[in-house]
Amino acid sequence: MISRSEELFEQAKKCIPGGVNSPVRAFGSIGISPRFIRRGCGDRIYDVDGKEYIDYIGSWGPMILGHCHPYVLESVERAIRDGLSFGAASQCEVDMAEMICSLVPSVEMVRMVNSGTEAVMSAIRVARGYTGRNKIIKFAGCYHGHSDALLVNAGSGLMTQGIPGSAGVPEGCTLDTLTAIYNNQDSVRELFAANQNQIAAVIVEPVGANMGVVTPKSGFLEFLRKICTENGSLLIFDEVITGFRLALDGAQGYYGVTPDLTTYGKIIGGGMPVGAYGGRKDVMSLVSPLGSVYQAGTLSGNPVAMAAGLAQLTVLKDTPSFYDELNSKGDRFFTVLDTIMTDLGIKHCLNHVGSLGCVFFTDTEVCDYESAQTSDTDLYREYFKQMLDQGIYLAPSQFEAMFISASHTDDDLDQTLDIVRNIVL
Repeated sequence: MISRSEELFEQAKKCIPGGVNSPVRAFGSIGISPRFIRRGCGDRIYDVDGKEYIDYIGSWGPMILGHCHPYVLESVERAIRDGLSFGAASQCEVDMAEMICSLVPSVEMVRMVNSGTEAVMSAIRVARGYTGRNKIIKFAGCYHGHSDALLVNAGSGLMTQGIPGSAGVPEGCTLDTLTAIYNNQDSVRELFAANQNQIAAVIVEPVGANMGVVTPKSGFLEFLRKICTENGSLLIFDEVITGFRLALDGAQGYYGVTPDLTTYGKIIGGGMPVGAYGGRKDVMSLVSPLGSVYQAGTLSGNPVAMAAGLAQLTVLKDTPSFYDELNSKGDRFFTVLDTIMTDLGIKHCLNHVGSLGCVFFTDTEVCDYESAQTSDTDLYREYFKQMLDQGIYLAPSQFEAMFISASHTDDDLDQTLDIVRNIVL
């Protein structure tokens, strides 16, 4: 019997490219039809066929409090009664900006946008405007949205000239995008040496969370800070995933490294579409209308999105023990998961930091994009299917993260671990 999800997928493919509005949702690497989700509550989601799942995606990170948190919902309900959009300045934008600046010491000024892609694109433009330079360094395996300049083939090894990683991206758009190897200091030094006085910025996910989860080696982020300072380049932390995830001041607070600019998304919207970029006042003062770097957006600072995000950040700020408890929960879960897989004799590498983690099906230490690619995606496919059948909703891709939320109880985590104990791979 065909499920309602399968019916919807076939219907969607007639009017939406691939049947989805973001590629990973298609379950392409899994080889089955995606589940169409009807609602969420706490750490659970429910598909259109009525099946319940413990959710380890959380809308790819934003739902750090869980789905339908009462305070967030109440704030959104109040906001929508006053209007959905004004295209004009409103107090909630100021409140949100003040909140972010008060929580993240490196952010002295912030501009709201509508997505992480837009935030990154804008931050890079500001960095180029500030330095008067054109070239940027990114890292293979770090995803910074789908703007042309950052869709560069993330192949192994050092690349001194960007090669577009998507059809429709002119090669000229990526000529100033240089690719280094994550966790490899020498690859960065070589790019700076070959492009003296030309590097506007280095952009990095402080924790690589778009090639699975890859944590920074000791000294790596500190090295990036130092080499950028020495060369008059800006350091941009893409904290779209790690922002307000690892700590109240994000990965930069967690690791003690201060960037010049930071990009945000996910958690600061409480589930609504949102993004932001901010940093040093002297740099952000270049943004129009104050300065000469132009960036605009009709829906930027949308009052409903601001209400949702501000409510979520308020809960995080007003709960002193929040991150200690969440990170301890993540540490316990991922440590036990690692032990279970070892006991089952499953080849794997488990990387995690706090509530963010990933199981790679490889016996290689995963520390960069090349080592992540050694993962057995066929094995992950089977693992995913067995877990999904048992009501555990994981990322439908080997190279995505697991997210634990405050709404995941110890019983839910233990139930998940018990299911893993009984998988057959």
